[in-house]
Amino acid sequence: MTDLTNKLTIVVPLYNEADSLENIHRDLVKCGEQLAVVYSIQLAVIFINDGSVDETWERLQDLDPSPVSVSGHSFSRNFGKEAALLAGLEAAEDDSAVLFMDGDGQHPVDLVPLLVGKWLDDAYDVVYTYKENRKGEGTRYRFSVKLFYGLVNWGTRAEIPSDAGDFRLLSPRAASALRQLPERHRFFKGLSSWIGFRQTGIPYVPLPRSAGKTSWNFFSLLGLSIEGLTSFSIAPLRIASLLGICLSLLAFFYGAFIIGQKVFYDIDIAGYPSLIAGVMIIGGVQLLMIGILGEYIGRILGELKARPVYFVADSIHIDEVIKINKSASSKDNSPSKSKV
Repeated sequence: MTDLTNKLTIVVPLYNEADSLENIHRDLVKCGEQLAVVYSIQLAVIFINDGSVDETWERLQDLDPSPVSVSGHSFSRNFGKEAALLAGLEAAEDDSAVLFMDGDGQHPVDLVPLLVGKWLDDAYDVVYTYKENRKGEGTRYRFSVKLFYGLVNWGTRAEIPSDAGDFRLLSPRAASALRQLPERHRFFKGLSSWIGFRQTGIPYVPLPRSAGKTSWNFFSLLGLSIEGLTSFSIAPLRIASLLGICLSLLAFFYGAFIIGQKVFYDIDIAGYPSLIAGVMIIGGVQLLMIGILGEYIGRILGELKARPVYFVADSIHIDEVIKINKSASSKDNSPSKSKV
């Protein structure tokens, strides 16, 4: 038998992925067998059920046993993908590399050996993937993505690679560094870049969903973008400051213009329209600045409360479930002794 010297834990967050669970489990088992032969890797898979309302947890308990260690943790409610990634990171062994991938089948399992090769053969600590192209996405969405990465990387030392996703591998020391970060509002794309170490990217083309439809919508993506901005960039605060300076200069020059019109040309300027327009502009900008400050204060408040990021309601190991089920079935099938 091959001596398995390296450990890899694949963390798969699940939210209403009952129909695609068996497919990704089968693909990961095949991948684990391949990695054991090529790289002498002991693979473990951790499924995180993020408060699914379908049969995801029941399907997870019914998975067939395999040579790959498979375990599952179910949250008490939906805490979000970032919390699921943290739960998987904390559940992985300390001496294991960690790989994050989605449970909808869009992250190609065939790409896992390539990520592992970058880690073991080329000694990279963080191997992230990024979309090779966004041709299938709308113009507004592509513009929003560019705007987001432009803002979040404005003036920062550790830039987040554009179009990078959560499909990435962390070496044992990179995963250990990520565990040491105490913050509760987490944005893993940014944190993985912030910790440093040797990093490289691999392009990939997302596959179609194996089943179901995405749970992401405009508002959830907007919330994630705000989370990333407030966690890794002060660009919104700088923009608010620059906007305030520009408005102050505009008001100064406009005031000088009005005075010049009156002194040199004796032209009266209508008061009400200019006054109302000025008040509305200044009021809108002030509300915008207050909103931006509120987002940062909200993040600070969340950190000060120090609430747990998630609660686990139930945990299983697939092999243990199978043993229990077999034991129960053998008792049921055993001949009963009748009293005479």
